[in-house]
Amino acid sequence: MATEGTGHGETERTTYSTTISGGVAGDPCGESLRLGQELRVVLVAVGGGAVRIGREIARKHLRHVETVAINCDPKVQGFEEYDRRVYLGPESGEEKDTGGSPYVGGVLARAAEPSLRNVFHGASFVVVVGSLGGGAGSGALPHLLELASRHAAVVSAFVIKPFRCEGDRRALAERAIGRLRLGEAFAEKRERGAATLEILDNEQLIPAYGGRAFSAVGQHWAEVIGDHLERAILAPAESLLESMKTAHILQELTSPIAVPTGVGLAEPFPAAPPRGPELPPPLPAAAVAEAELTFEIVSEARPPPTP
Repeated sequence: MATEGTGHGETERTTYSTTISGGVAGDPCGESLRLGQELRVVLVAVGGGAVRIGREIARKHLRHVETVAINCDPKVQGFEEYDRRVYLGPESGEEKDTGGSPYVGGVLARAAEPSLRNVFHGASFVVVVGSLGGGAGSGALPHLLELASRHAAVVSAFVIKPFRCEGDRRALAERAIGRLRLGEAFAEKRERGAATLEILDNEQLIPAYGGRAFSAVGQHWAEVIGDHLERAILAPAESLLESMKTAHILQELTSPIAVPTGVGLAEPFPAAPPRGPELPPPLPAAAVAEAELTFEIVSEARPPPTP
């Protein structure tokens, strides 16, 4: 059941380098935008860690970006920073979460699929952030990524890999990454260049943050993903839409005006009638009044006729 609310070490990375352009056949990014269409970017955070990262991004109120939090913990419904909150679990709330079981997370996501489609329907771009190692991230994320790949034009996935010291959670994350790559719709989109997968390994934060690495996870990855939204999606998409608008206006201004021709007429409009001799312009009203007054005065001064 889905309940929705409103409001340095071992690394494995796929570098994101999508360029948004338009007018090229087969270009998924350009095809995702149409003149007059509202740009809609959906940021979906799945799993407890991802929801915390997504909250940092949601607080920036990025233009065109709709934020969605999805988790198997009913507490997700209280995160008001998000535009939409989706709780995967029983309406009674008797079970707090998946108990860390990816299997349970997957079952809940499949059961909620009819409702979850609405999250991605009509989106130009979808950015999915998933924290691996738990029930929601490792279990529900693969199903959500498949849904996004079926309903959105362009999909970017960022998955957070636990620290090495989180042994069992890191092992679960490794298996979940393998399932992500096997998803049919997502794999097909990646082959066409319309989807990307980037693995953000928490272990990379240790050299920079040392003992503060655990507390720096949310802010650090929020900056990375927020920069991706601005640089790789929002700015290029806005520029493309503006250029499409300008080209459309220029085309309208330079296109010949089509004049409809009436049935049986050899010309678009009937010929003007021949002009006659020029007539003198009419007298001004003041001159006419003065002439009448003069006539009356002269008439009154004339002597009466002799009998």
